[in-house]
Amino acid sequence: MSNNDILKRIRYIFDYEDSKMIKLFGLGDLKTDRAEVSNWLKKEYDEEFKEIRDIELAMFLNGLINDKRGKREGVEVKPEKYLDNNIILRKLKIAFNLKTDEMLDIFKKAGKPIGPHELSAFFRNPNQNKYRACQDQYLRNFLLGLQAIYRKKEG
Repeated sequence: MSNNDILKRIRYIFDYEDSKMIKLFGLGDLKTDRAEVSNWLKKEYDEEFKEIRDIELAMFLNGLINDKRGKREGVEVKPEKYLDNNIILRKLKIAFNLKTDEMLDIFKKAGKPIGPHELSAFFRNPNQNKYRACQDQYLRNFLLGLQAIYRKKEG
């Protein structure tokens, strides 16, 4: 999944307006404006489309964490210059204060259940023997599960 796809899906799942998106970037210490956010959200074939870099998405996700959980006292979280699906999944877990059972339920809501050992492998240190890279389909299914839960609450 591209960073732009992830940003679009999060915006859709939680029905964030432009002003909320700008606020979340700001909470992650990235000053942006409506035009830049709009360009990140455009279709790839649009001539104004702009790819969002890893560090910018990391700042958005940090802003999401700060919005949902509050800023951590003392320690300033530096945004990652390189993101992978494991880091994105971890940041979403932190932002929504999800426990293992809740995350497993989210995967189940997407119609793609996984086991607790498989889930824990995504959060291990990459140098550990049981570490497993989170492939695109797992992140996509997790976001679909979030959508099934949070978009349903609207109506």
